[in-house]
Amino acid sequence: MAIRTDLRTSFDRAVRERLAGEILGSPITIDRAPGLSRLPISGVLRDETLGTFRVTVPGRDRPLCIPKTGLEARLLLEGREISLRGEDLRMRPEDRTKRLLLGGLRRSP
Repeated sequence: MAIRTDLRTSFDRAVRERLAGEILGSPITIDRAPGLSRLPISGVLRDETLGTFRVTVPGRDRPLCIPKTGLEARLLLEGREISLRGEDLRMRPEDRTKRLLLGGLRRSP
């Protein structure tokens, strides 16, 4: 049976407001991610899907595609560093605003 989680309790109000806005183009540091051996990785968040982040890393031609599941990272938004768990943002980017600010429920395993 799936557990329903209120995303409003995962982050405080100020963090929810920052994450509900545009996060693409923000500096990100990946501290933990399944399948990546060299950590931490720092770069710029270039794209987001339901289950992945695409991060541009200096010195690499192609962006890294990093799954949100199992991800632990730090994102710099509006001058404030925000700790992230990928599972907390495992939603469509277009749904993030209403889920984080309006308290929409989501299913989690």
